[in-house]
Amino acid sequence: MDETEHLGDYKLDDQIGYILRLASQRHAGIFQSLAPAGLTPTQFSTLMRLYEQGKCSQNRLGRLASMDVATIKGVVDRLHQKGLTVAEPDQNDKRRTLISLSEEGKSLIPVLCAIGFSISRETLEPLSNTEKHTLLKLLKKIV
Repeated sequence: MDETEHLGDYKLDDQIGYILRLASQRHAGIFQSLAPAGLTPTQFSTLMRLYEQGKCSQNRLGRLASMDVATIKGVVDRLHQKGLTVAEPDQNDKRRTLISLSEEGKSLIPVLCAIGFSISRETLEPLSNTEKHTLLKLLKKIV
C-alpha cells in the first residue's frame, strides 16, 4: 500500500470511477433530453462514424465505434429497421456486408451534429473554456 493510501482516508467522492460514473449519468440524462426520440447513444455514435468513415464493413464499424461484434450487429439491425442504414454485399468479398447511411440517414446528420454540439455544450457547461479543453485532453489520455 502506498504511504498516502490509508483505509480511513478512502472517500468514495474522491475516486475516479465514482466521479466518471456520475459524470456519465449526467451526460446520459442530457443526451436523452436532447436526442431524437428513440435514438440511443450507441446508435448516435454509429451514425456519426458512418458519416465520418463512409461505407464500411460491420466489423470495422464496430471497431470504429468501440463496440463488440454482438453489440454492433444489434445496433446496425435497429438502425436498418429505422431506415437509417443500408446493407449491401461487398463486391470484393461476398462473405462480407458493407454498411452505409441511407438517404434518410444522411439527411439526419446535420440535425445530429447540431444536437451533438448541444449535448456536449450542456454537459461541459459548468467548466471554463480552459477547463473544458483540459478535461477532454486528459480523458483522451486515459482511454
